Amino acid sequence: MVGGASKSFIYDPPVEPWLEVMHADADLLVVNKPSGLLSVPGKAPEHADSVDTRAKAKFPGARIVHRLDMDTSGVMVLARNAAAHRHLGLQFERRKLAKTYVADVWGHPVEDCGEIDLPLICDWPNRPKQMVSFELGKAAFTRWETIERLERTTRLRLYPRTGRSHQLRVHLLSIGHPIIGDRFYAEADALAESNRLALHAESLEVHHPANGERVMFEAQVPF
Repeated sequence: MVGGASKSFIYDPPVEPWLEVMHADADLLVVNKPSGLLSVPGKAPEHADSVDTRAKAKFPGARIVHRLDMDTSGVMVLARNAAAHRHLGLQFERRKLAKTYVADVWGHPVEDCGEIDLPLICDWPNRPKQMVSFELGKAAFTRWETIERLERTTRLRLYPRTGRSHQLRVHLLSIGHPIIGDRFYAEADALAESNRLALHAESLEVHHPANGERVMFEAQVPF
């Protein structure tokens, strides 16, 4: 099962546009991943379609550096060669980059900004779900700020310092404001409020592998 909340899950990724290229040069390939498309192929043959396979078909040698959840949209950077892959991989490992996300959450946080510092671990019997665990979890830190308050929801900008699986989804759930449309962590009205997970990787800033210069790529929020 790939990213599905139940055995009835059917993988039906969007095909138009097939691959939205935001930037391409000798070292970097930057794409705007749609919600519903895997970052890398799943184990089953029917889950082969992904950012990785589409990128390799158009840009031979392209290599995945990081992943976004299947249901998350937004900026993904890939490497075009082995040296760039090492360079970018170290930036992710050493947190030498900057990421922002936008999420629409259920309800209205009392404060206009805040920080969430809660360690996370896989909820193994319910995988791929994650959960907070102070005993066994890995450190996870998210800063957030309010963009706009609507009648039933609030739009937040998120600044994750770490990149744990489902980090933003679990962290926001932990403060009582699940991301709307989240089929893993939202329930009832919060789940029904959106036909997709309302989480988008808005921007990514990295050091260019060729010269070390700081470059930033942004993708407009689609929801």
